[in-house]
Amino acid sequence: MADQAKRRGFTLALVAAAALLGGCAGMGAGMGSAKERVVIQVSDGDPKVWNLALNVVDNVRTNYAKRNIDAQVQIVAFGPGIQMLKDDAVVASRVRDAMKKGDAQMVACENSMQRFKLSRNVMLDNVTYVDAGVIHIIERQRQGWAVIRP
Repeated sequence: MADQAKRRGFTLALVAAAALLGGCAGMGAGMGSAKERVVIQVSDGDPKVWNLALNVVDNVRTNYAKRNIDAQVQIVAFGPGIQMLKDDAVVASRVRDAMKKGDAQMVACENSMQRFKLSRNVMLDNVTYVDAGVIHIIERQRQGWAVIRP
């Protein structure tokens, strides 16, 4: 019995040490050439939400740049939010600027485009297209991307 208790204690100590070391593994993320990956979900038809999403892009890029951290950001638009990526959207100039500066990649859901009867020729240039925006977000999340919904 004493040997069994010692083994249990030793095993618990190993598990605790592994957990501690695992927890420390990400602590250096703010140093050197760390890279953050963020996907922002826009599924709302409200231009206030679109502007908020673009503000989040600015804040993420600015904050990480100050900390010398590279950030890859995508805005994934689906549902009523697909309207954000139209060439005549009220936020079109801000979206163009974000893409031109390399702040964010814009991703449009083709399922939503079909539902809203939108063709690629009414969308902003340089938009990336995926079959299903929600699936794209799920896949990104599985790959370790942070998912934000303003």
